[in-house]
Amino acid sequence: MKVIVGLGNPGSRYAGTRHNIGFAVVDYLAASPCAGRFQARFQGQVAEWLEDGLKLLLVKPETFMNLSGRCVREVLDFYKVPVEDLLVVCDDINLPLGKLRMRVRGSDGGQKGLRDIRGHLGTEEYARLRIGVGAPGVVDTADYVLSRFRPTERDAVEEAIHNAAQAALVWATLGAEACMNRYNPEPKKPKAKKDPTEE
Repeated sequence: MKVIVGLGNPGSRYAGTRHNIGFAVVDYLAASPCAGRFQARFQGQVAEWLEDGLKLLLVKPETFMNLSGRCVREVLDFYKVPVEDLLVVCDDINLPLGKLRMRVRGSDGGQKGLRDIRGHLGTEEYARLRIGVGAPGVVDTADYVLSRFRPTERDAVEEAIHNAAQAALVWATLGAEACMNRYNPEPKKPKAKKDPTEE
C-alpha cells in the first residue's frame, strides 16, 4: 500500500483556495472508478484506490493545515506504512502557477503543513509533490494562500491538478525517480535561429 496525502483546510470556507490545491488533487484521484468513497478516519477523510493490484490510500487531513502531521502519523502507524511509501501533495508559493516539483526529501520551505508532518514523523525523508500557486511580490502570504484563484488562472490550475494527479500515479507505480524525470524538468526553449547575415 502507498499513501497519498493532499494538504488543505476543511470546510466550505476554504474550498477552492490556493492552500487547498492538495485536497483538489486527492479529490481528482478519488473521482476515479477505481476509488471508493471517503470515510472519516484518523482525523481526516480517507478513501481507498484499487486497480490491477495497486492499492492507494487517499487522505485529506481535517486537522487544518498547520496540524496535518497528526493525521499522517495515525495513518502510517495504523497501516504500518514506511515513510518511503508516503507522498504529500501541497501548494508552494515559491513556484510559478501550475509548476510541479517532486522531491523525495527536503526542508518544508515555509510550508507549515510539511513542517508539522516532519515534526510528527521525525524525518524529512518522505516524498512531496509541490504545486506552484504563484505569489510574485506578495507581502502577506498568509492571506494570499487563503485566497481563491482568479478566473484568468482557472485553466492553468485545472491543468496543474490533472498533471499532479498523474504525477502521483507515476510515483506510485514507477517510483519517485520516474516521476521527477517526467514532471520536474523545465520545458526546453527553442533554439534561436542563426542570423544568416552573421555568416
